Amino acid sequence: MTELETLLNQRWILKSEEKERYYKLRDSLGELRKFATEKLGCQIIENSLLIKMEKIPVIPEEFMGIQTFASKEEYAYLCILLMFLEDRDADGQFILSQLTEYISANLTGEISDWTCYTNRRRLIKVLRYAVNQGLIEITDGDEETFMDHEAGEVLYGNTGASRYFMRNFSKDILEYTKPEDFQESEWFQVDEDRGFARRHRVYKRLLFASAMYREDGSDEDFEYLKYYGRRLSEELEQMFDCHVHIHRGSAYLLSGEDCRMGNTFPGNNSLSDILLLCFGEIRTKIELKEWKTEPGEMCSVNKIEFEELLKKVKKEYGSGFSKNYREMSEGEFVKTVIDEMERWMFLKKEESMQQIKICPAVGKLQGSYPEDYSGGKEDEQ
Repeated sequence: MTELETLLNQRWILKSEEKERYYKLRDSLGELRKFATEKLGCQIIENSLLIKMEKIPVIPEEFMGIQTFASKEEYAYLCILLMFLEDRDADGQFILSQLTEYISANLTGEISDWTCYTNRRRLIKVLRYAVNQGLIEITDGDEETFMDHEAGEVLYGNTGASRYFMRNFSKDILEYTKPEDFQESEWFQVDEDRGFARRHRVYKRLLFASAMYREDGSDEDFEYLKYYGRRLSEELEQMFDCHVHIHRGSAYLLSGEDCRMGNTFPGNNSLSDILLLCFGEIRTKIELKEWKTEPGEMCSVNKIEFEELLKKVKKEYGSGFSKNYREMSEGEFVKTVIDEMERWMFLKKEESMQQIKICPAVGKLQGSYPEDYSGGKEDEQ
């Protein structure tokens, strides 16, 4: 069902940018809403501006953040931008200095010091993200002028879509005192033992994340898979080009070549190849009983020992890497690989215990070089 894949793959479909797809989705809303409501417990928003499925995850994961953002300040600027746009008319215009004055009035301190190049650069990154998402559009001017000097001006237009960027909450979020409150609010005043709430959790965990692990959520979710897993698998495999794999402590939705529900691993890039090589070495360690798995299919390893394995991969196979990774220092290489594994839910860092928890998804994939590979000796290639 390509229309459903579109809703799952994109934040929203803006009528102004994808008019043909917008109308095609609107014609299919009856069937789409049925699946979204019954299986996912998700709301579909439809109006004259856009069509959007509210994709609220059961468990927030590392990869669910805005990947172009690299600091908390950028998220703060985005929130203030949304507040600023909320009070402005759709199709209205504003200049950059109006926004910076608004930020200065609401975020006092160093974060609103526009003589600081870092602040200007971060704000421009947020504004470029907002343009890319269709929240605002550049009417006149160049953002580089503000990057170069605090007096630089740009004229923006408000599309009106910003009012649908954030989710609606069932409670006043000013009452929340910790991040977990946002997660719990999804099931506020809902009996989680009731079948439909459990069904929503299971479908969401399979469709919204790279993997579903028993230890991350309720045991009730895997009880659901035990009794209804075959029916769920048949349904999803009929709707999408995918295969559902269910194990004792984990479950996965594996995309086929024609599936368009988001980013997939492995990608067509060098870092994916490196991860696959690492998975092969990890699997060897586990098969030789050097690293032991736990009852939930996880495998905890000392952080230093795990890093040594990654260094070994770079040393043995490095000549086959792209130049960027071949010339990368060992420390940077290890950090890059671990961060990427964490992003795809292949491992979890347990900083307090100096441990790396290897997730069972690692056992689903591995890679190797041809048998005649020179083993890192470039002059033999």
